[in-house]
Amino acid sequence: MTHPEMTVDELIYPLSACDRSAPVRRAMNPFLPMAHRLAQVVQSVDETGRTVVHLAEGHDEDTQLGHLPPEVTVALSRQGPVQAPPRRPRRTAGGK
Repeated sequence: MTHPEMTVDELIYPLSACDRSAPVRRAMNPFLPMAHRLAQVVQSVDETGRTVVHLAEGHDEDTQLGHLPPEVTVALSRQGPVQAPPRRPRRTAGGK
């Protein structure tokens, strides 16, 4: 099964509607949702000879910026927001 890949042209179109001064971040793994600072755009050739463009994160230790905002996580994972289960009262040493 082949998966469609976004082309540079398909990326430029939605980016053209964005604020040009906004920072660009990569949203990684919506099930462990983290944001990463984008540092490089690198063009290369894949094993089939096709030109590909890689969006790379930086090498600094502060490249991973933390958790994605919940609305981004929901949009990327195509599922509803997940809430942590309510906490149960702690038991005391006497079992009560």
